[in-house]
This record gives sequence, C-alpha cells and structure tokens, in this order.
Amino acid sequence: MRETIYIFDLGGILINLDVDRCMRAFERIMGEETMRAILGMDSRGEGVKAVSVANRQLMADFERGNISPEAFVAEVLRYCKPGTTEEEVKDAWMAMLDELPAERLEVVDKLRAQGYPVYLLSNGNDLHFEFIDRTYGIRPRFERCFLSQEMHMAKPEPAIYEAVDRVVKADHPEAKQIIFMDDIETNRLAAERIAGWTTLPDIKIC
Repeated sequence: MRETIYIFDLGGILINLDVDRCMRAFERIMGEETMRAILGMDSRGEGVKAVSVANRQLMADFERGNISPEAFVAEVLRYCKPGTTEEEVKDAWMAMLDELPAERLEVVDKLRAQGYPVYLLSNGNDLHFEFIDRTYGIRPRFERCFLSQEMHMAKPEPAIYEAVDRVVKADHPEAKQIIFMDDIETNRLAAERIAGWTTLPDIKIC
C-alpha cells in the first residue's frame, strides 16, 4: 500500500466556481442593495457567505447542514423581489458552479488506480454537492467524502481537520504523509498547523 494519502478540496480545486455570475444572478432577483446587504461574496470562490439574514448566519448554517436546502431557499426568497420563485432562487445559487474539467478527475482516478488512497474534504452544501455528484460521479471516486454539511463543521475550524486526520490514519495506519489540495490559503495553513499535512494550492502541482 502507498505511504501517501491525497485529500482534495472540491470547489476551486476540482470544479471551477463563478462567484461573479452568482452575484449577478442574485442581484437580478434581489436588487444590488439588498443583495449586498443580505449576501456576502468571497472572491476566492468560497461561495456565498451570509452577512446577516434575520440576524442569522444563513450560509454558515447551510454549509454545516444545520438547515435544509428547502429552508435555505425559503429564507432567501423572503428578501427577493415580489414574484420571484423558488426555482429562480435555486438557479441563482446554482450559477456559482462552472465546469469540472475532465483532466482533473483523471488525476483522481489515476492516483487511485496506482494504489494511493484519495479522499475529498469540502465546505459545501447539499444543493451544490448533489448536483456535482449526480453530474460527475464524485462519491465513487473517493474512499470517503468529508463534507461540511454532513460533519456539521467547516474549514478552517480545527475540529474538522482533527476529525478527518483520525479517520484517514485509522484507514491507512501505514501512511507517512498526507497531501491536501485547497485553493484557499487560510484552509491550507490551518491544515498544516493543526494536522501537520503537506498542502498544495492547485491540482496541477500534484
């Protein structure tokens, strides 16, 4: 068995994200002022971060699986223009997702074919992940998928790295190195500091 474990992020590493397109879509159904007051955007592609919606961190709750997709859509809909439908809210949210180049999945498949353990660790949400999984067949490609919405914790919180580290080392006690790919520097630094992983900012370096 190989002595190196590979852990991939999803958004920004495997699938491309289009934050600007998502912002424009929400602006059309909310108006610019409301959109900027209700939703915050991370230009590095981490997704929509709620500044405050009814004094709640909506995206943080959604990302950690503390509210359902239906509740997320219903809450956002409250701040949209009259006549906006649930489908229009979903379409705006899904506008975040761009292409997933086939060559990136080929890297994952090649590593696994060579005997390397490969895992996924992603901050996400059920709407995005279910679409990506259905379209590209993500789950079968990985030994395990560690998803923030299923673990009820998110990067760069120490607890998520500690939990993943315990599981992958229990799966492969012979492993001597864990390589983690994430496009967000804060997430990489936390992984290095908390779990001692080697990190890379791009799948192309792998």
